[in-house]
Amino acid sequence: MSSTGAFIQGLIRPLDGDGFLIFWAKELLVALLILTFFWMLAQLAVLFLSKWGTRLAAFTATDLDDRILQRIVPHVSRLLLTLGIYLAVRSMPLHEKLVVIVSGLLYVVLVVIVFNLIYHALDELLKWYVAGSHDQASAVISRQLVPVAEKVVSLFLMGTALIVVLKHFNYDIFSLVTALGIGSLAIGMAAKETLAHMISGFTLMLDRPFRIGDRIQLSGGQSGDVLDIGLRSTKIKTLDNQLLIIPNSDLCNTMLINHAFPDQRSKGRINIGVAYGSDVDKVKELLISTALAAEGVLPDPAPEAYFVSFGESALNMSLFFWVDEYSALLAVTDRVNTLVISRFRSSNIEIPFPTRTVQLSSSQSDLRMEAGHEQNT
Repeated sequence: MSSTGAFIQGLIRPLDGDGFLIFWAKELLVALLILTFFWMLAQLAVLFLSKWGTRLAAFTATDLDDRILQRIVPHVSRLLLTLGIYLAVRSMPLHEKLVVIVSGLLYVVLVVIVFNLIYHALDELLKWYVAGSHDQASAVISRQLVPVAEKVVSLFLMGTALIVVLKHFNYDIFSLVTALGIGSLAIGMAAKETLAHMISGFTLMLDRPFRIGDRIQLSGGQSGDVLDIGLRSTKIKTLDNQLLIIPNSDLCNTMLINHAFPDQRSKGRINIGVAYGSDVDKVKELLISTALAAEGVLPDPAPEAYFVSFGESALNMSLFFWVDEYSALLAVTDRVNTLVISRFRSSNIEIPFPTRTVQLSSSQSDLRMEAGHEQNT
């Protein structure tokens, strides 16, 4: 065994009596052995992750680990192969400048592979989270935030990789960070309003007071369906088929009504007056039965009718009913109104119109008659 070990050492270790060709042949052999070892290690790692890693991931309740394994296996193979090339180059007695250049390039490649592996793992984690929670009202990250989150993660990883590379080459990263901080401050001061809109856009995406497709009503009275939530503005399609573009900061600082929350159901109301002397109980029963007979009115919650107030010329009644979607409220209200008029007529229930009775005293009548007589003469 000792003689075999001495033979191997003599085969790969350069000696003083070796010629130029033998010396470089031994150095290349050592580098080739290092590269072969890491190539075999890469193949074993791929085999282990593809076979045993998949079997271990099958015991978990989610498919997240399977998806991450599928994304990172190629990067693990590249990482080990590049590491082998890096160590093989470092083992060779090349010129110092050449070693610095080649090993520096390989180090940059290694950093890129490592951070690319981390990015793919985080990207798969983000997609898995959103795919499993985008239908829940309590989801923290919505579909609209995925592209933004991916860009933020990629920018952060790129900045970290740049700092690691500069640190490896002995560059002063503190001056770079200071310069970036001063530049960011200047950009922030120059684009203050744009940054305010962007921060408000993040707030809308995280807080989610409304979602794409929801119908909202602004404090100014405008109503419409949300088409898009961008970083700077939100686009709303009004009921008149017009596009309303509102800066995000304005939406964050105003009150609005979301008709789609807490669910799609909406409540309708009809105000109607009946003549004095009408049977109020009969009118309320007729209103409820009429609402139930109209297409689109939900039986649960059941319609309700109330005697609201005494008007100047009518008894004011109110009918409340529910529809399954807020977008159908206008059409259902039209059907209920039509049925109410038809049934009131058939039941001889009068819907009065406002009237005014003017009484004139005898003195005012005499004055008007005298004025008319003078005009005739």
